Amino acid sequence: MLELRNLSFSVDDGGVQKEIIHDLSITIGNGKFVVITGPNGSGKSTLARLIMGIEKPTSGKIFFEGQDITDTGITERAKLGVSFAFQQPVRFKGIRVIDLLRLASGKEINITDACGYLSEVGLCARDYINREINSSLSGGELKRIEIATLLARQTKLSVFDEPEAGIDLWSFQNLIRIFENMRKNIKDSSIVIISHQERILNIADEIVLLVDGRIKKTGSAAEILPELVGTTAAVDACDRLK
Repeated sequence: MLELRNLSFSVDDGGVQKEIIHDLSITIGNGKFVVITGPNGSGKSTLARLIMGIEKPTSGKIFFEGQDITDTGITERAKLGVSFAFQQPVRFKGIRVIDLLRLASGKEINITDACGYLSEVGLCARDYINREINSSLSGGELKRIEIATLLARQTKLSVFDEPEAGIDLWSFQNLIRIFENMRKNIKDSSIVIISHQERILNIADEIVLLVDGRIKKTGSAAEILPELVGTTAAVDACDRLK
């Protein structure tokens, strides 16, 4: 379980403190697929970085599984089971996909296990297992390999910052399928996605609407989507997913 308690974050803007996140409190329980959405500049990506420990809050507390992790860094949070997927996945020249999966899992996983993780994200294992994580891979391929590393880690909390960024329509459709499968098999872990894509919002257990660094509203997709898209079609789509 993740709990953000009275969280605020400010940056120096020409000698003036500009508050990006304002006294934000939210609890995300285990087994939940949560999407945080809102207009550009609302603080969504900043919030994701605060959860991962890339940024430190100006005030407030962050608890994970009951432990205060406010002052812990990225490495410590990763060891506790928190994972972060960037908008633009990092390329590692000279490192193969199998090497990255082994690093992520923290153990010497065999080829069969590695291929299993790749298959879960829709990649043909024999075509990718020995590929380097370099410029020869497309944005969509990198996204799916990154998700495979999160599966290999068996992470407790996965945070995705706008996973749809920089990928083509075909890759996006595959990404939706992967998220749908992750939602079905979520069990005791949790997934938090920063996104404004309706198809991702549609499969959320809970949507958090962030405006100007404050939570404006939280609720199910059926409750929040009509407000966002302004039609009843969103409600019908949510009903079909139940």
